[in-house]
Amino acid sequence: MTKYVLYKNARLLDPASGLDIKGELLTKNSKIDALGKKVDAPDDAEILDLKGKCLCPGLIDMRVFVGIPGADYKDTILNTGEAAAAGGVTTVCVQPNSNPIIDCFPNIEYLTSRAKNALVKFIPMPAVTKQLEGKEMTDIGLMSKAGYKTFTDCSATIENAALMSRIFKYASAFDAQIVQHLSEPSLSRNGCMNAGELATRLGLPGIPTAAETIVLERDIRLLRSTNCRYHASQITCADSIEVVKNAKELGLKITAGVAVPHLALNEYAIEDYRTFTKLSPPLRSEEDRLAVIDALRKGIIDVIVSGHDPEDPESKRVPFEHAEAGVIGLETLLNVSLEMYHNGSLDLLDILSKLTCNPARIMGLDSGVLKVGAPADLCIFDLNVPYRIDPEKMVSVTKNTCFDGRPVQGRVIKTVVGGVSVYEYAS
Repeated sequence: MTKYVLYKNARLLDPASGLDIKGELLTKNSKIDALGKKVDAPDDAEILDLKGKCLCPGLIDMRVFVGIPGADYKDTILNTGEAAAAGGVTTVCVQPNSNPIIDCFPNIEYLTSRAKNALVKFIPMPAVTKQLEGKEMTDIGLMSKAGYKTFTDCSATIENAALMSRIFKYASAFDAQIVQHLSEPSLSRNGCMNAGELATRLGLPGIPTAAETIVLERDIRLLRSTNCRYHASQITCADSIEVVKNAKELGLKITAGVAVPHLALNEYAIEDYRTFTKLSPPLRSEEDRLAVIDALRKGIIDVIVSGHDPEDPESKRVPFEHAEAGVIGLETLLNVSLEMYHNGSLDLLDILSKLTCNPARIMGLDSGVLKVGAPADLCIFDLNVPYRIDPEKMVSVTKNTCFDGRPVQGRVIKTVVGGVSVYEYAS
């Protein structure tokens, strides 16, 4: 049966086309059927009056860790989907470090079959190397032919330069994309926070920004002899921004991302040894944080990710140096990103482009846009609702957010995936 839904009195926001108008959007089953200032809807259409609230494409998160298979006590696929829906995220790109590791086609199928009943769309990012060991390349060609073209070793950096060179050359033959975590192992292995004066004062081993930049510079050198698509997973410092800027000017196929905590927090969030602020890469200096925001504004950094990584209390309620790195972020991806709009750092469409059309373009998805025929994956939010982030009210099983008690402005009201409402805020 054909179902029409008309969203009227909406502020339509489409970063891909620059659309920002008060208007209407009509969905027909799982697709967008029409949009504009005024839309002709069938008599039997369900009508939803948004009363001026914002309607944009559903968010796409390129860096999400799921608890299973293998770690149900941290999270489940279904719970990850619920948390994503509550944050306006309609597509999550899953990192491969589950159990079994997603490094071959059967394991991809295992994950996708488990995710069929999730509220949002799950897209696996297969591993670049077998068992994430950085020793032997996975069958990138076979998985690419099956439609999975973005590969990553998630939080493991591929250390062997000769292997990385072969990976780039092989991946380019299949138009595959390599996503690299930038953390030179010998400089970062024993560290737990940004190297500098604060780390010295706290008595914690530091990780220098060079650990990030060295890997990035090496990879850029190797990319020059190939046509491979490359994505720097998380940029956190001014030196790396300069490297990405120069690589783009050379015409290399490079894109870059940043996680929300690196936009909103600096290393001083760690001052009380708060393990919920331990990340990989670590929170950097205030100067680096401001440089990252400036790089977003200039288009040097392309996407914003949550870095959603559930950790159980036993992994966090230990001394800072021994705590696991990682925070949850699906439910705070949009509202914390909107801080840059409210403080005048970035335009609203610019912020949304980093959460919708840019990750869609990088991942080769047909979503992330408001246009006729596109999937009816939608995020509806109220731009001006103020509140404090309360972990106890979050959907995620684990509560390891680094934004506990933070005041924000902007709340997701409704999330739609394939024309079906999967989340609605109950005030």
